Amino acid sequence: MSAVRDLAVDGLWRNNPGLVQLLGLCPLLAVTTTTINGLGLGVATMVVLAGSNLLVSLARHLVRPEIRIPAFVMIIASLVTAVELAMNAWFHELYRVLGIFIPLIVTNCAIIGRAEAFASRNRPFHALLDGILMGTGFALVLVVLGSCRELIGQGTLLSGAQMMFGGNADLTIEIAEGGFLLALLPPGAFIGLGLLVALKNYIDTRLALRKPLPASSQATVDQAS
Repeated sequence: MSAVRDLAVDGLWRNNPGLVQLLGLCPLLAVTTTTINGLGLGVATMVVLAGSNLLVSLARHLVRPEIRIPAFVMIIASLVTAVELAMNAWFHELYRVLGIFIPLIVTNCAIIGRAEAFASRNRPFHALLDGILMGTGFALVLVVLGSCRELIGQGTLLSGAQMMFGGNADLTIEIAEGGFLLALLPPGAFIGLGLLVALKNYIDTRLALRKPLPASSQATVDQAS
């Protein structure tokens, strides 16, 4: 249970691919103009990450060390192709909006990094769980950044929900008329991500200050005083 908790904390917070490792920034910054765009790419990335981790873990004893990276890339590329075809068939409008950034999941360093650093060295269950949690952490960053940019940039939330949930799913929430255009432009993406990273670092600092000092450190402080 402790291992599962550590994987959850790592994937969702402590080692989050988007806020700590800063991997996969190209699609993260490019498509997060709305909540739905971020959710769509986040789910696609999570599926590929979980699937590749599982397959890499299952094949870890069958692949020779000399060819492990090409083998991992082939597994990831196959999964990305399957996800791309599925999105084209079932979520065609969203597929057209996300465009080139779906096949670019193959080049996401977070996926190949987890395959090499974790999945190739651990059992399938833990590899699958790591992929799901790391993918969820990445997807949450996409959704939060997309929601903030959409809210500030055009004064709405969940616009275009029908692309993901069907033609009758009009879930658009209008908060204000119009918005601040900079939030929807590339500089707005960099500013938004920078503020999210700064917020995470601030929270980590505050949590670290609240932790009691170890007994040895406390004794040193008492002697010094």
